[in-house]
Amino acid sequence: MNGLVQILDGNTFVVSDARGDIEASLTDPTGLFSFDSRFLSTWILTVDGERLNPLSVDDLQYFESRFFLVPGTGTVYVDAKTSVIRRRAVGDGFHEELTILNHDDKPVDLKVRLDAASDFADLFEVKDALEKKGHYSTEVREGRLLLSYDRGSYVRQTAISATAPAKLDKKGLSFAVHLEPQGEWTTDLDVVTASGAGGTYTRPKYQRGQRKAQPNMERGLDHWLSAAPRLETDLDSLKATYRRSLVDLAALRFSPPVAGGRSLPAAGLPWFMTMFGRDSIFTSLQALPFTPELAATTIQVLGDWQGSRVDDFRDEDPGRILHEMRYGEMTAFEERPHSPYYGAADATPLYVVLLDEYERWTGDRRLVRAFEREARAALAWIDDYADLMDNGYISYQRRNEDTGLENQCWKDSWDSISYRDGRIPGFPRATCELQGYAYDAKMRGARLARDIWKDPAFADELEQQAADLKRRFNRDFWVEDGEYFALGLDNEGKQIDALASNNGHLLWSGIVDKSKAKRVARHLMGPRLFSGWGVRTLAEGQGRYNPIGYHVGTVWPFDCSFIAWGLRRYGFKDEAAVIAAGILDAAEFFDGRLPEAFGGYERGVTKYPVQYPTACSPQAWSTGTPLLLLRTMLGLEPQGDHLIVDPALAENIGLLALLDIPGRWGRVDAFARGRVEVAPELRRRARA
Repeated sequence: MNGLVQILDGNTFVVSDARGDIEASLTDPTGLFSFDSRFLSTWILTVDGERLNPLSVDDLQYFESRFFLVPGTGTVYVDAKTSVIRRRAVGDGFHEELTILNHDDKPVDLKVRLDAASDFADLFEVKDALEKKGHYSTEVREGRLLLSYDRGSYVRQTAISATAPAKLDKKGLSFAVHLEPQGEWTTDLDVVTASGAGGTYTRPKYQRGQRKAQPNMERGLDHWLSAAPRLETDLDSLKATYRRSLVDLAALRFSPPVAGGRSLPAAGLPWFMTMFGRDSIFTSLQALPFTPELAATTIQVLGDWQGSRVDDFRDEDPGRILHEMRYGEMTAFEERPHSPYYGAADATPLYVVLLDEYERWTGDRRLVRAFEREARAALAWIDDYADLMDNGYISYQRRNEDTGLENQCWKDSWDSISYRDGRIPGFPRATCELQGYAYDAKMRGARLARDIWKDPAFADELEQQAADLKRRFNRDFWVEDGEYFALGLDNEGKQIDALASNNGHLLWSGIVDKSKAKRVARHLMGPRLFSGWGVRTLAEGQGRYNPIGYHVGTVWPFDCSFIAWGLRRYGFKDEAAVIAAGILDAAEFFDGRLPEAFGGYERGVTKYPVQYPTACSPQAWSTGTPLLLLRTMLGLEPQGDHLIVDPALAENIGLLALLDIPGRWGRVDAFARGRVEVAPELRRRARA
């Protein structure tokens, strides 16, 4: 997304160039998107037939930006006699205030033109460069330019209008502008989206002619920020990263139709501005001490959409939690299975983990009781449907061979699961972290059954199953000659023996025997996995290692945050602080906004984190990463009606305080002073 300007509100977003122009192709994620469809693919401003040059772009809020432009002057700037300001805010479409200023002492007449068009591409068509199958139409009616697309009953429309007198044609809007000396001309432009037969247009969230767009969104953001815990620290970059995380989390809030106006986190811009089971759960866990309402909505919505039948096209089973929900054309015509699609092997046990962690923080037993049936169904899925190899482990293999996902763990790219020598295993695959999630789900489910559902027999059964799983796992997945846990088991039950960051998720889940934990931590912090910025997804020396390969050597901030949490669980709080320091240092290079992933190069080689070329930004679980790292550094853990604080700060932080932390205890403060004493080797590599 380099060089592009993006504004968003939930799953509606606008991506343009630095001039504010949109000139999209079928493979280009620029335009106005809403509910997985592109409603505007051309939006080009010209003055007297010439494109404009950008002077600067102001990132006012996540939902609003302002472009300062001058007429074309070639490569050398010449004092412009006119300038242009475009102020744009996203809503039900977007609103744009276009202002032209005359800086001359003479009047001027200008021909102002906005070319507009839409290809109405489904987001999958943009991503996969596919062609449309429906029909387009354009008309001028009642002072609006109407762009339309239909394919049977599937209809998408875009309505464009202006407050200033304009000549509308089927390709855009034209204005004849007269400016007196030092004069100013302004028009408000509304681009409104509509879906369904008949195209009933929703009312924009702004009022026409308002000089200040989206006042309700500004108030909402102010309330969101003021409700979050207040951070005090002597590290200025951490303050900026914390605020950026809260603002981006607000931007990524998405309210599905079944949520009753409440929000959960959408996964990330541009490809994943929708509901993802795994991503929403992980992000809700990260943000729980800060914004617990996201977790409540995630539990409710994912529970409402829980699988209820066996459907091979959607990889659905009874009790299974969805992977992805889409609303575009290809889903509507069942050319993609995302209505919703259930092809994730981890979201279901993680759902139970979130339900328990939410109650531990909030004390909200009402919600836990309300979703008891869904939690029991999720626990049943682990044993009844997920054990594809009949060996007591969760494994996955898609049943939809055409459009389903091959890898149904969080490392879901085609080559993410490999042997040490680089070979790719067959299916089914039982990756190691899935077993950790299953263990954690059973242990947490047992607590809920005993304390809240009042079913001690079920609690005993779950605890016995968890103990058996832990015993078998530590035997079957342990790589003796490497002293780490294998990435998984293949379709013959043999170890997929690569060394990967998944070991850190095992610590987080609690499935690792204490006798093995120190050796696992040593690998995670060793030079093959720890780059100085964070933990690589795949260790150096493995057959498929690539520092800029999507899941085979890059550093994923979210991954590192859960690894840090896992290290804390087993008492390695100094090591967790080192990981926090590296990731937070990287955040400073990204202006406080951690990307989805960045290069796994050694810190001493690059001196800065290398950007991964197609990383989503903002992305929900990267946005949540600084929040979870704050929790791990402060050592925040709920115990009954109390919050335990056991701090271990990163080396460059002398003071850290988080004030008004919400929970079952009301609101409390957590303070920490002093720096962690770090082993010399780790200190050298973290500073390199």
